[in-house]
Amino acid sequence: MGQGIDSHCHVFDIAQFAYAPDAPYRPPPHEAGTAADLTALLDAHGLSHALLVNPTSGYRYDNRCMIAAIRGADGRFKGIARVPPDVDERALDALGEAGIIGIRLDLLADGVEVLRHVAMPQLLAQVRDRAWQIHVQCEGDQLHEGVEVLRSARVPLVIDHCGRPDPANGVAQPGFQALIELGRDGHFVKLSGPFRFSRQPPPHADAEPFVAALIDAFSAKRCVWGSDWPFLRLDRRMDYGPVLGNLERWFADERDRRQVLWETPARLFGFV
Repeated sequence: MGQGIDSHCHVFDIAQFAYAPDAPYRPPPHEAGTAADLTALLDAHGLSHALLVNPTSGYRYDNRCMIAAIRGADGRFKGIARVPPDVDERALDALGEAGIIGIRLDLLADGVEVLRHVAMPQLLAQVRDRAWQIHVQCEGDQLHEGVEVLRSARVPLVIDHCGRPDPANGVAQPGFQALIELGRDGHFVKLSGPFRFSRQPPPHADAEPFVAALIDAFSAKRCVWGSDWPFLRLDRRMDYGPVLGNLERWFADERDRRQVLWETPARLFGFV
């Protein structure tokens, strides 16, 4: 097994962890994937580690399934938690002890207005005090609307799925330009989920200009790759191999691919 990190994937174990009653989407059994499934998948593709992101679908703010996966993975997994803005400080302490290294703010699910929640300044301060990071799911121009609040956290920001731009609006759209500026400021982006914003079938040609612009702004030293496995809510079959294979098209140089697949995420997430 080589060294490589899937920097964005999810786990679901319906048998042990029931879905949250207020989850916006409850993945059916054929979409769910357990920690054991993920471990086998990583082994099959020669990857050594994964960063788990607690999914808004299914579990929302319930991080127990992810934490169980981390505890059973012998150091192969770490996690990004979903928490409400007014989360208790002791709950954050417990998450840190369980292998959590940051939180995810999901602007798709909660809206940009979550950044204006009265408890948000305190939450951002608690993230900073723990030397954690913030992962952000957004789309369209949401990042443009919320970027100053995110910058105020003064922690590493990692933007999911290339910022999910609208392909029809080009790279000049305000939300994507806000992401480009974060790259120039030294933050990070996940080259993941082109199928989350593309309007075209694989290989998602309309996503390529955005990926190229991100690589130019962030460089291989601030890009990471993630699969978004187990590929929820898609209208066509998605396989892991072609998603991983995008790296060879995006980075012709083998050293750059190693940077994105191992060196940058290992440093950012604390894998050894």
